[in-house]
Amino acid sequence: MNNLTQTRSSQRLIFVLTCLFAILYIPRLNAQTNFDAKSLKSKTIVFVTGAFVSNECWAEWEQYFKERGYKTIAPAWPNKEGVPSALRQKHPDSAIAALTLTQVVDHYASIISKLPEKPIVMGHSFGGLITQLLVQRNLAEAGIIYHSVAPKGVISTRWSFIKSVTPALGLFTSKDKTYLMTFKQWQYTFTNGMSLQEQQESYDRLVIPESKRAAKGALTKEGKVDFKKPHVPLLFVSGDKDHIIPSSLNRKNFKRYKDKNSITEYKVFAGRNHYSLSQSTWREDADYILDWLSF
Repeated sequence: MNNLTQTRSSQRLIFVLTCLFAILYIPRLNAQTNFDAKSLKSKTIVFVTGAFVSNECWAEWEQYFKERGYKTIAPAWPNKEGVPSALRQKHPDSAIAALTLTQVVDHYASIISKLPEKPIVMGHSFGGLITQLLVQRNLAEAGIIYHSVAPKGVISTRWSFIKSVTPALGLFTSKDKTYLMTFKQWQYTFTNGMSLQEQQESYDRLVIPESKRAAKGALTKEGKVDFKKPHVPLLFVSGDKDHIIPSSLNRKNFKRYKDKNSITEYKVFAGRNHYSLSQSTWREDADYILDWLSF
């Protein structure tokens, strides 16, 4: 009788443990397995430009992914089409100054809605936050969050972050006038560690006026992300030399996502500043992202 009781107790224990395993682990395994089985079918990539710069920053990345079988687009923000030098001459530009974060997100959402398939979306800097908001609207098959501005409520106390961000918010200036990053600010915020020639050439090639309204939107409900909501696979990429978006801030952004059945991954690269899109090492970053998409 004692042996029978022990057998029944063991069977009950096995049953309980099996149920716990099914509840806690099988959903995670299925989510990972689906991704392992190359659930990413899209061959379209939408590149989302960040603040302060022209969409020309994606030229090399578009070429890289086109050569590997992807269709790519890198649309400009509203009112930012054109040659950077010409856009700088329009500063202060009232049309750009009027832009809000929501309007920019809506702009990309409209473009995506006209595509033949749901795309992979990759955004750099402020474009990373826009990518998170597009993912939240269920408009992407996957998101690459590259040196991303963080959503509302996710902040950093690092001095480099405060020093870099404060001027762009225009706290004591008119919102009706655009913000144009100076070359000195560009050197510190984007291109720290690079040669003077590289800094000057990149400034001349890319820097354009920016909307203070849009920049401030990240601090308001416009920039709010529902971190508990299930989502498509997300890859967060950061650099350990980034002044404006420290890797610790990007990691904090990554760790806020709570759905255990959704895939979120984080990668930090050594030696990358905020201009990582066009640093000499950009191809290593692109290779890593391509491998992740092909996982």
